[in-house]
Amino acid sequence: MTDAPLREPAFLVLTALAAQPQHGYAMIADVHRISDGKVRLHAGTLYAVLDRLRGEGLVEIDREEVVQSRLRRYYRLTEQGARRLAAEAERLRRHAETAGQRLRRLGLARVVGGHA
Repeated sequence: MTDAPLREPAFLVLTALAAQPQHGYAMIADVHRISDGKVRLHAGTLYAVLDRLRGEGLVEIDREEVVQSRLRRYYRLTEQGARRLAAEAERLRRHAETAGQRLRRLGLARVVGGHA
């Protein structure tokens, strides 16, 4: 498992797959929801991310089915992928907490949720 930070698309794909196995179109839609509409993955980007994550052992093919004469491949998070996602979420949480503390010291509490 690498210690390098995940890029945002990879983090969001792993987050989507943490809910349940999904096929490509469902992942694209889920990532869009997770990011509050700020990240819109295109198919080429998604499949490049999935290939990289599969190569790292973080996701795997769950199943395949034919829908309207087209192959639909579902992916799922591996145990290693879940551990990597948890580690990355913790890293981001620590960074966000540090940023929030420093912003509060600057009197910008309303920017970080209004906590004084």
